Amino acid sequence: MAGTPSNPPAITAAIASINGNLVAYGATLEVTNTSGAPVDILIIDPGRTPAGNPADQAPEQIAAGTTEYFRLVDQHVDRQTNKIAVTFQPTDGVNAQVIY
Repeated sequence: MAGTPSNPPAITAAIASINGNLVAYGATLEVTNTSGAPVDILIIDPGRTPAGNPADQAPEQIAAGTTEYFRLVDQHVDRQTNKIAVTFQPTDGVNAQVIY
């Protein structure tokens, strides 16, 4: 079903640290890039290597002028903080919100 993307707010500290309880409601992260250039987004994997180091990850790239959706799942939740950590590079011209 096609639809019109909403108008999410600018990036804030709250969107960079999402409440882990929201995954139970089928949370989705909506990101709109109006920066005029590609933007990298990384939903941090809280998993650890056997040595206890953070897992290596590659960011997803969002093309200029597009909106993308990322399903947030239980594996994204850091059990120590009950948060889902997200980074954006750059943050100017990027809007995001959690839909649940």
